[in-house]
Amino acid sequence: MDYLLVVWIVFGAIWGFFFLLLFHYIVFTVIGIFKKKTFPKTEEKRRYGILIGARNEEAVIGRLLDSIRANDYPADKVRVFVVAHNCTDRTAEIARSKGATVYEYNNPAERVVGCAYRHFAERINAEGGLSELDGIIVINADNVLAPDYISRMNDAFVATGGEKVITSYRNSENFGRNYMTCLYGIFFIAACRYESRGRTVCNCSTRVSGTGFLFRADLIKEGWNYVSLTEDWEFSADRISRGMKVFYCDDAQLYDEQPKTNRLMLRQRLRWARGHTVVFFTRIKQLARSFFRPKKKGGPENKFSIFDISMSLMPLGVMGVVLGLAQAVCVAVAPLVGVSASFAWWLYGVWAGAMFGISYLLTVISAVLLVILERKRIPKIRFGVMLAAVLLWPFFVALNVVLDVISFFTKKLEWKPIPHGEAAEAKPAKKAAPQAKKAAAAADGARPQAEAAAKRQKPQAKEGARSPREKPAAQEAE
Repeated sequence: MDYLLVVWIVFGAIWGFFFLLLFHYIVFTVIGIFKKKTFPKTEEKRRYGILIGARNEEAVIGRLLDSIRANDYPADKVRVFVVAHNCTDRTAEIARSKGATVYEYNNPAERVVGCAYRHFAERINAEGGLSELDGIIVINADNVLAPDYISRMNDAFVATGGEKVITSYRNSENFGRNYMTCLYGIFFIAACRYESRGRTVCNCSTRVSGTGFLFRADLIKEGWNYVSLTEDWEFSADRISRGMKVFYCDDAQLYDEQPKTNRLMLRQRLRWARGHTVVFFTRIKQLARSFFRPKKKGGPENKFSIFDISMSLMPLGVMGVVLGLAQAVCVAVAPLVGVSASFAWWLYGVWAGAMFGISYLLTVISAVLLVILERKRIPKIRFGVMLAAVLLWPFFVALNVVLDVISFFTKKLEWKPIPHGEAAEAKPAKKAAPQAKKAAAAADGARPQAEAAAKRQKPQAKEGARSPREKPAAQEAE
């Protein structure tokens, strides 16, 4: 048999095997395009603690707290906790003035937000406050909640008996600021529409994505143990391996502020890539044990969810690069077995070019389709900005592969803050999406009530007690 034919058959079979492993991604995407799971509205109102980890977020924390107070959920069923984590600004002061319970936590050696969540778990367990809550909603400090956000999350939580982690729709407040924020906006709504919707419809677990998720309060009775660079991936992998599922609530919407420069984007996404790699190596054995443990011997029932999250955690980008290089090496040695080098490379070039062209075209089409499907939620954006984002979208996605490879050789990557404040300081754009306008207006309207409520409360003692692991505060340099 011809040498090149053997090479193409062997590598075609390997690529085909990977395609079959991930074919369910396509199935979930198609289902998510046409269907969604709607949770029935309920009159039952559970008690929630809203957990916010904040580091030097004085520019945005007040706006978030105002949007929480403006929610249509009973105020006596919601308690807000802000962990002012290594702050050197007025974050704690502003949060207290808005009526939040503030825990100040200073330890420059512990920088990731997971450490702030761990401190919260320690404090609320020590104070005995966990028994007063049914669930914990985790929100980033730069977010703004839609006026019915807590109600819709409560609907999903009650409908699932509190046995599922609930995640939500992540929109972008500065979606149309420039092509970069537009790319981020597409990225997060693609995760909602193409990734999470179909999985929840099919009763398969999705995953949490950084912010906007709700879980049963007693899950942190023994503490919060997820302190990697990507605590969301770590939390998802651990809970799924223990038999719990993550469901997606499409009707609960929040607004996030996205990085607007290439430098910030690369810094953030390299951290994501490194954290993703670390979680794979630290959690894959746990997932494998859960997958292969028989149900009769206490194994979880969500086997397919475990398989799915395992595939998502695999460094597929790195594996693809290695496989592509191996194929190139096999082509390069073709002259040693009497095959024309020029013909071999021509054939390889045709194959690579065809794969690039097809992948680029399909990815652009997926972005255009997404913009059409989500047009009611996406702000009205200048045509040039949207066009640039759609055409650059394949490269934005493919950058994951490059960063995955780099992350394998980046051992001492540290968490660094992403500056926020532009979206919070600016008034909503005239052409902003109606939902974003409504959320911003509600937040603005809630400010006087929240400030009055805070004044009526007894002065809150400054919470500066340090846990045994803490050291005196110090300013971390970027």
